[in-house]
Amino acid sequence: MDIGVHLPQLGRGASRSALVEFCVEAERLGVHSGWVSDHIAWPNDIQSKYPYTEDGSFPAPNDMAWLDPIGTLLFVAAVTETMKLGQTVLIMGYRPPIQTAKLMATLDVLSEGRAILGAGVGWMKEEFEVLGMPFDHRGARADEQLEIFEKLFTESTPSYDGIYYQFPEIKFEPKPPQGRIPVWIGGASEAAFRRTARFGDCFHAAFEPLATVEAEWARIQELVVEAGRPVEDVTLSIRLYLDPAGNMKPSVSVAGSTEQMIETLAAWSAIGTHHVLVDITAPGGPSGRLEALQHFMTDVVPHVG
Repeated sequence: MDIGVHLPQLGRGASRSALVEFCVEAERLGVHSGWVSDHIAWPNDIQSKYPYTEDGSFPAPNDMAWLDPIGTLLFVAAVTETMKLGQTVLIMGYRPPIQTAKLMATLDVLSEGRAILGAGVGWMKEEFEVLGMPFDHRGARADEQLEIFEKLFTESTPSYDGIYYQFPEIKFEPKPPQGRIPVWIGGASEAAFRRTARFGDCFHAAFEPLATVEAEWARIQELVVEAGRPVEDVTLSIRLYLDPAGNMKPSVSVAGSTEQMIETLAAWSAIGTHHVLVDITAPGGPSGRLEALQHFMTDVVPHVG
Protein backbone atom coordinates (compact mmCIF):
# COMPACT_ATOMS: atom_id res chain seq x y z
CA MET A 1 0.00 0.00 0.00
CA ASP A 2 1.35 3.40 -1.02
CA ILE A 3 1.00 6.33 1.36
CA GLY A 4 0.46 9.92 0.27
CA VAL A 5 0.28 12.99 2.47
CA HIS A 6 -1.41 16.35 2.16
CA LEU A 7 1.32 18.99 2.22
CA PRO A 8 1.29 22.13 4.45
CA GLN A 9 -0.24 24.27 1.71
CA LEU A 10 -2.97 25.84 3.85
CA GLY A 11 -3.26 28.15 6.84
CA ARG A 12 -0.76 30.14 8.85
CA GLY A 13 1.88 27.44 8.51
CA ALA A 14 1.96 27.58 4.71
CA SER A 15 5.46 28.91 4.22
CA ARG A 16 8.67 28.17 2.37
CA SER A 17 10.46 26.80 5.43
CA ALA A 18 7.52 24.61 6.48
CA LEU A 19 7.15 23.13 3.00
CA VAL A 20 10.86 22.40 2.66
CA GLU A 21 11.15 20.77 6.08
CA PHE A 22 7.95 18.76 5.69
CA CYS A 23 8.59 17.54 2.14
CA VAL A 24 12.22 16.57 2.70
CA GLU A 25 11.30 14.57 5.81
CA ALA A 26 8.26 12.97 4.16
CA GLU A 27 10.44 11.78 1.31
CA ARG A 28 13.03 10.43 3.76
CA LEU A 29 10.26 8.51 5.51
CA GLY A 30 9.29 6.83 2.24
CA VAL A 31 6.07 8.69 1.51
CA HIS A 32 4.93 7.84 -2.01
CA SER A 33 3.31 11.15 -2.93
CA GLY A 34 2.64 14.73 -1.82
CA TRP A 35 -0.77 16.32 -2.44
CA VAL A 36 -2.33 19.77 -2.49
CA SER A 37 -5.92 21.05 -2.74
CA ASP A 38 -7.45 23.56 -5.13
CA HIS A 39 -9.27 26.73 -4.12
CA ILE A 40 -8.55 30.21 -5.41
CA ALA A 41 -11.05 32.65 -3.87
CA TRP A 42 -14.65 32.64 -2.71
CA PRO A 43 -17.25 35.02 -1.27
CA ASN A 44 -18.31 35.25 2.36
CA ASP A 45 -21.76 33.83 1.61
CA ILE A 46 -21.58 30.22 0.37
CA GLN A 47 -24.86 28.41 -0.28
CA SER A 48 -23.32 25.46 -2.15
CA LYS A 49 -23.11 22.24 -0.14
CA TYR A 50 -19.78 20.52 0.40
CA PRO A 51 -20.30 16.85 -0.53
CA TYR A 52 -18.04 15.35 2.14
CA THR A 53 -19.65 16.56 5.39
CA GLU A 54 -23.03 15.51 6.77
CA ASP A 55 -24.39 19.07 7.01
CA GLY A 56 -22.82 20.28 3.75
CA SER A 57 -20.58 22.83 5.47
CA PHE A 58 -17.06 23.40 4.18
CA PRO A 59 -14.61 22.65 7.03
CA ALA A 60 -12.06 25.36 6.15
CA PRO A 61 -12.70 29.05 6.92
CA ASN A 62 -12.88 31.21 3.81
CA ASP A 63 -10.15 33.54 5.05
CA MET A 64 -7.57 30.74 5.34
CA ALA A 65 -4.33 31.22 3.41
CA TRP A 66 -4.37 28.80 0.48
CA LEU A 67 -1.34 28.53 -1.78
CA ASP A 68 -1.88 27.85 -5.47
CA PRO A 69 -1.85 24.08 -6.04
CA ILE A 70 0.34 23.74 -9.10
CA GLY A 71 2.58 26.63 -8.07
CA THR A 72 3.14 24.86 -4.75
CA LEU A 73 3.98 21.58 -6.47
CA LEU A 74 6.44 23.32 -8.79
CA PHE A 75 8.24 24.52 -5.66
CA VAL A 76 8.06 21.09 -4.04
CA ALA A 77 9.50 19.52 -7.20
CA ALA A 78 12.66 21.54 -6.65
CA VAL A 79 13.24 20.31 -3.09
CA THR A 80 12.35 16.62 -3.56
CA GLU A 81 13.62 13.81 -5.77
CA THR A 82 11.24 10.85 -5.65
CA MET A 83 7.79 11.80 -4.32
CA LYS A 84 4.96 11.84 -6.83
CA LEU A 85 3.15 15.19 -6.91
CA GLY A 86 -0.63 15.48 -7.31
CA GLN A 87 -3.77 17.47 -6.56
CA THR A 88 -6.68 16.25 -4.46
CA VAL A 89 -8.24 17.42 -6.69
CA LEU A 90 -7.62 20.03 -9.39
CA ILE A 91 -10.96 21.58 -10.36
CA MET A 92 -11.10 21.33 -14.13
CA GLY A 93 -13.48 24.24 -14.65
CA TYR A 94 -11.41 26.83 -12.78
CA ARG A 95 -8.89 27.25 -15.60
CA PRO A 96 -8.82 27.14 -19.41
CA PRO A 97 -7.70 23.65 -20.50
CA ILE A 98 -4.64 24.64 -22.53
CA GLN A 99 -3.36 26.71 -19.60
CA THR A 100 -3.88 23.76 -17.24
CA ALA A 101 -2.13 21.43 -19.68
CA LYS A 102 0.85 23.78 -19.89
CA LEU A 103 1.12 23.95 -16.10
CA MET A 104 0.90 20.17 -15.75
CA ALA A 105 3.43 19.55 -18.51
CA THR A 106 5.78 22.05 -16.84
CA LEU A 107 5.36 20.25 -13.52
CA ASP A 108 6.13 16.92 -15.14
CA VAL A 109 9.24 18.30 -16.85
CA LEU A 110 10.62 20.01 -13.75
CA SER A 111 9.85 17.04 -11.49
CA GLU A 112 11.33 14.63 -14.07
CA GLY A 113 8.14 12.65 -14.55
CA ARG A 114 6.54 12.74 -11.11
CA ALA A 115 3.27 14.58 -11.85
CA ILE A 116 -0.19 13.14 -11.18
CA LEU A 117 -3.31 14.90 -12.44
CA GLY A 118 -6.01 14.65 -9.79
CA ALA A 119 -9.16 15.70 -11.64
CA GLY A 120 -12.52 16.81 -10.26
CA VAL A 121 -15.49 18.88 -11.41
CA GLY A 122 -15.93 21.03 -8.28
CA TRP A 123 -18.93 21.83 -6.13
CA MET A 124 -18.76 25.50 -5.08
CA LYS A 125 -20.83 27.44 -7.62
CA GLU A 126 -19.90 30.73 -5.97
CA GLU A 127 -16.19 30.18 -6.62
CA PHE A 128 -16.80 29.48 -10.30
CA GLU A 129 -18.73 32.78 -10.43
CA VAL A 130 -15.91 34.68 -8.68
CA LEU A 131 -13.48 33.32 -11.26
CA GLY A 132 -15.78 34.17 -14.17
CA MET A 133 -15.96 30.53 -15.24
CA PRO A 134 -19.11 28.58 -16.20
CA PHE A 135 -20.58 26.22 -13.61
CA ASP A 136 -23.13 24.63 -15.96
CA HIS A 137 -22.30 21.32 -17.65
CA ARG A 138 -19.07 21.20 -15.65
CA GLY A 139 -18.91 17.40 -15.91
CA ALA A 140 -19.12 17.45 -19.69
CA ARG A 141 -16.62 20.30 -19.78
CA ALA A 142 -14.22 18.27 -17.60
CA ASP A 143 -14.53 15.32 -19.96
CA GLU A 144 -13.60 17.55 -22.89
CA GLN A 145 -10.65 18.92 -20.94
CA LEU A 146 -9.37 15.40 -20.31
CA GLU A 147 -9.70 14.64 -24.02
CA ILE A 148 -7.76 17.82 -24.78
CA PHE A 149 -4.97 16.88 -22.36
CA GLU A 150 -4.59 13.52 -24.07
CA LYS A 151 -4.21 15.21 -27.44
CA LEU A 152 -1.84 17.92 -26.23
CA PHE A 153 0.37 15.47 -24.39
CA THR A 154 0.61 12.83 -27.12
CA GLU A 155 0.03 14.36 -30.57
CA SER A 156 2.59 16.33 -32.59
CA THR A 157 0.02 18.77 -34.02
CA PRO A 158 -3.12 18.56 -31.87
CA SER A 159 -6.45 20.23 -32.60
CA TYR A 160 -9.86 19.99 -30.95
CA ASP A 161 -13.44 20.65 -31.99
CA GLY A 162 -15.75 19.97 -29.08
CA ILE A 163 -19.01 21.40 -27.78
CA TYR A 164 -17.35 23.62 -25.17
CA TYR A 165 -13.75 23.95 -26.36
CA GLN A 166 -12.23 24.35 -29.81
CA PHE A 167 -8.79 25.18 -31.14
CA PRO A 168 -7.06 24.74 -34.51
CA GLU A 169 -3.92 22.72 -35.17
CA ILE A 170 -1.21 23.93 -32.80
CA LYS A 171 2.20 23.03 -31.52
CA PHE A 172 2.30 22.25 -27.82
CA GLU A 173 5.69 21.73 -26.23
CA PRO A 174 7.22 20.41 -24.13
CA LYS A 175 5.45 17.11 -23.84
CA PRO A 176 5.37 15.50 -20.37
CA PRO A 177 8.34 13.15 -19.87
CA GLN A 178 5.87 10.45 -18.79
CA GLY A 179 4.17 10.74 -22.16
CA ARG A 180 0.80 10.56 -20.49
CA ILE A 181 0.39 12.06 -17.02
CA PRO A 182 -1.56 9.62 -14.80
CA VAL A 183 -5.14 10.76 -14.19
CA TRP A 184 -6.74 10.20 -10.78
CA ILE A 185 -10.47 10.95 -10.82
CA GLY A 186 -12.26 12.29 -7.75
CA GLY A 187 -15.99 12.38 -7.10
CA ALA A 188 -18.84 10.37 -5.63
CA SER A 189 -21.37 10.21 -8.46
CA GLU A 190 -22.21 7.87 -11.31
CA ALA A 191 -20.74 10.47 -13.67
CA ALA A 192 -17.47 10.39 -11.75
CA PHE A 193 -17.42 6.60 -11.87
CA ARG A 194 -17.94 6.65 -15.64
CA ARG A 195 -15.25 9.31 -15.98
CA THR A 196 -12.89 7.04 -14.06
CA ALA A 197 -13.68 4.08 -16.32
CA ARG A 198 -13.06 6.19 -19.41
CA PHE A 199 -10.07 8.33 -18.45
CA GLY A 200 -8.77 7.25 -15.07
CA ASP A 201 -5.68 5.45 -13.93
CA CYS A 202 -7.02 5.62 -10.38
CA PHE A 203 -10.29 6.35 -8.58
CA HIS A 204 -9.50 8.82 -5.81
CA ALA A 205 -12.27 8.72 -3.18
CA ALA A 206 -12.29 11.19 -0.29
CA PHE A 207 -13.63 11.13 3.27
CA GLU A 208 -16.16 8.34 2.70
CA PRO A 209 -16.74 5.24 4.87
CA LEU A 210 -15.19 1.97 3.81
CA ALA A 211 -18.50 0.31 2.90
CA THR A 212 -19.42 3.23 0.65
CA VAL A 213 -16.10 3.17 -1.17
CA GLU A 214 -16.24 -0.61 -1.51
CA ALA A 215 -19.59 -0.30 -3.32
CA GLU A 216 -18.31 2.56 -5.48
CA TRP A 217 -15.22 0.58 -6.38
CA ALA A 218 -17.29 -2.44 -7.41
CA ARG A 219 -19.37 -0.21 -9.68
CA ILE A 220 -16.26 1.37 -11.22
CA GLN A 221 -14.78 -2.03 -11.96
CA GLU A 222 -17.99 -2.98 -13.77
CA LEU A 223 -17.76 0.20 -15.84
CA VAL A 224 -14.07 -0.38 -16.61
CA VAL A 225 -14.93 -3.78 -18.05
CA GLU A 226 -17.83 -2.27 -20.03
CA ALA A 227 -15.38 0.29 -21.43
CA GLY A 228 -13.20 -2.54 -22.75
CA ARG A 229 -10.30 -1.89 -20.40
CA PRO A 230 -8.50 -4.45 -18.24
CA VAL A 231 -9.77 -4.03 -14.70
CA GLU A 232 -6.21 -3.98 -13.38
CA ASP A 233 -5.54 -0.77 -15.34
CA VAL A 234 -7.40 1.24 -12.68
CA THR A 235 -6.42 1.38 -9.00
CA LEU A 236 -8.16 2.67 -5.86
CA SER A 237 -7.11 5.53 -3.58
CA ILE A 238 -8.80 6.95 -0.48
CA ARG A 239 -8.21 10.25 1.28
CA LEU A 240 -8.63 9.98 5.06
CA TYR A 241 -7.82 12.08 8.09
CA LEU A 242 -4.77 11.00 10.07
CA ASP A 243 -6.22 11.96 13.43
CA PRO A 244 -4.11 11.03 16.45
CA ALA A 245 -6.38 12.98 18.83
CA GLY A 246 -9.56 11.32 17.58
CA ASN A 247 -11.38 14.56 16.81
CA MET A 248 -12.71 13.64 13.37
CA LYS A 249 -15.39 11.17 12.37
CA PRO A 250 -13.93 7.67 12.91
CA SER A 251 -15.33 6.22 9.67
CA VAL A 252 -13.25 8.64 7.57
CA SER A 253 -10.11 8.64 9.72
CA VAL A 254 -7.03 6.68 10.67
CA ALA A 255 -7.06 7.21 14.42
CA GLY A 256 -6.52 5.66 17.83
CA SER A 257 -3.64 3.53 19.01
CA THR A 258 -0.91 2.18 16.77
CA GLU A 259 -2.72 -1.17 16.67
CA GLN A 260 -6.02 0.49 15.75
CA MET A 261 -4.36 2.42 12.92
CA ILE A 262 -2.83 -0.80 11.59
CA GLU A 263 -6.26 -2.47 11.68
CA THR A 264 -7.83 0.46 9.84
CA LEU A 265 -5.27 0.37 7.04
CA ALA A 266 -5.57 -3.42 6.81
CA ALA A 267 -9.33 -3.09 6.35
CA TRP A 268 -8.87 -0.61 3.51
CA SER A 269 -6.24 -2.86 1.94
CA ALA A 270 -8.68 -5.78 2.08
CA ILE A 271 -11.13 -4.05 -0.30
CA GLY A 272 -8.35 -3.39 -2.83
CA THR A 273 -7.11 0.05 -1.80
CA HIS A 274 -3.74 0.70 -3.43
CA HIS A 275 -3.07 4.17 -2.03
CA VAL A 276 -4.06 6.03 1.15
CA LEU A 277 -3.69 9.80 1.26
CA VAL A 278 -3.57 11.07 4.84
CA ASP A 279 -4.75 14.57 5.70
CA ILE A 280 -3.12 15.15 9.09
CA THR A 281 -5.19 16.89 11.77
CA ALA A 282 -2.61 16.83 14.59
CA PRO A 283 -2.23 20.10 16.54
CA GLY A 284 0.97 22.13 16.55
CA GLY A 285 1.09 23.40 12.97
CA PRO A 286 3.38 21.83 10.36
CA SER A 287 5.81 20.55 13.01
CA GLY A 288 3.00 18.77 14.87
CA ARG A 289 1.72 17.24 11.65
CA LEU A 290 5.24 16.15 10.75
CA GLU A 291 5.63 14.43 14.11
CA ALA A 292 2.36 12.56 13.51
CA LEU A 293 3.57 11.54 10.05
CA GLN A 294 6.86 10.25 11.49
CA HIS A 295 5.01 8.01 13.93
CA PHE A 296 2.62 6.83 11.22
CA MET A 297 5.31 5.96 8.70
CA THR A 298 7.63 4.37 11.28
CA ASP A 299 5.27 2.48 13.58
CA VAL A 300 2.10 1.87 11.54
CA VAL A 301 2.69 1.56 7.81
CA PRO A 302 5.45 -1.11 7.92
CA HIS A 303 2.99 -3.48 9.64
CA VAL A 304 0.35 -3.31 6.94
CA GLY A 305 0.62 -5.95 4.23
